[in-house]
Amino acid sequence: MRREDEIPADGCVHCTTSEIPGEKRVEQPQKKALLNRIRRIEGQVGGILNMVQDDRYCVDILTQISAIKSALDGVSIQILSTHANGCVRKAVQTDGGEEAIDELLQVVRRMMR
Repeated sequence: MRREDEIPADGCVHCTTSEIPGEKRVEQPQKKALLNRIRRIEGQVGGILNMVQDDRYCVDILTQISAIKSALDGVSIQILSTHANGCVRKAVQTDGGEEAIDELLQVVRRMMR
């Protein structure tokens, strides 16, 4: 039995094409969990806003900013993993995937900055 967080071995069943030319869409396999994580991050950002408004200590604010950056990195890695194990794998199996691999490497470069 396949776990909910696993990508099927035969590629991404979540990749779909849009009716708008050039637009790609992907149904995230763990969409609910992903949305919950993003909402939690949104709450953390609101907390920083309150901290600034309340003239909280700079180090405390910076600590919260660091936590948010780490949380966003976690979301990024989750989405990147879904993309690599699904969409890129499917492209490689279908047509060699050169374009998908180039796109993936560009994303990784941006994430590393």
